[in-house]
Amino acid sequence: MNGQYGDSTRSVKAAASQHVPGQPVASPPVPVSAYHLSADESQPMDTYGRSSNPTWRQLESALAELEGATSALSFGSGMAAITSVLRVIVKPGMTLVVPADGYYQVRLYATEYLAPLGVTVREVSAADMCAAAESADVVVAETPVNPTLDVVDLHALGIICRSRGATLVVDNTAPTPLGQQPLSLGADLVVASATKALSGHSDLLAGYVASCHAEVMAAVERERLLAGAILGPFEAWLALRSLGSAGLRFERQCHNALAMALMLRDHPAVRAVRYPGLPEDPAHAVACAQMRRFGGLVSFELADAAAVHRLVERSALVVSATSFGGLHTSVDRRARWGDPVADGFVRMSLGIEDTDDLIADITAALA
Repeated sequence: MNGQYGDSTRSVKAAASQHVPGQPVASPPVPVSAYHLSADESQPMDTYGRSSNPTWRQLESALAELEGATSALSFGSGMAAITSVLRVIVKPGMTLVVPADGYYQVRLYATEYLAPLGVTVREVSAADMCAAAESADVVVAETPVNPTLDVVDLHALGIICRSRGATLVVDNTAPTPLGQQPLSLGADLVVASATKALSGHSDLLAGYVASCHAEVMAAVERERLLAGAILGPFEAWLALRSLGSAGLRFERQCHNALAMALMLRDHPAVRAVRYPGLPEDPAHAVACAQMRRFGGLVSFELADAAAVHRLVERSALVVSATSFGGLHTSVDRRARWGDPVADGFVRMSLGIEDTDDLIADITAALA
């Protein structure tokens, strides 16, 4: 990968099919459950749809290139990706650190399924992640954390984990590999939900794992084969097709997010705006050191739940939805899902609408 390429060029190049005369420019999906077998049983080949698929391979090659990894594996969802990794690398007797302020289902999986097996699970905020790593065997860091958008210092965390022989797993869903590359900052594995900004159309579920550790990736691939947490070939094709425009979409989403954060911080109805791209944000200095773009999410607080609902009702452009990273700007009141935030806490995912239209619409809806 040429480091001089811009994000859109990287995205198009990663998703492109091989330049073979007479072959399609856009690779078609390969929906298949069974393959013709060779009489030579020692010959490496595709045999069954749960173990391999040509569309997977092209998508995984693209994801590995974008993440700066030697390999990547696709999964049926982001949770399928991270739970597969945890089943492989976390053993009874180990101490596992998970984000206390990050995606809540990772905490639930750790406490409901790993703790009963003899794993010590510690839930730690982004601010305390480095200190907690001093006594951990496996650290799962999410940065920026969803939904509070605090930032973990990955370089410092990576140094601590390497010095102790601990494994560092980083959830790169929110910034995407176009905004942040955790492997270059010391992570051993990257996990992410490709459902969000990379696919970006709110029409598929997908996840992936990327790494430069061949042995760990082989074990994760074996786990995927046996557990069956695979990505369907059509979904893989949709994700691959979406990757080509990811750079263009993510650039607009980040631009809209900064513009929205700047407007919201000065609005009298809004409290406690968080966006790593704001110069006054507590995480801005760390974010500048490790992020190329600050992402398409903005969090802020309104007076109460009713104020959040009024915002959605009065807006002509915003939709209410719990996922993020899509074409449409969306709002999610996170307290409804049990996140430890105020009733009026909002996670806004900025879409690709024209910036001036979005700012005018939200300003009017808040009035």
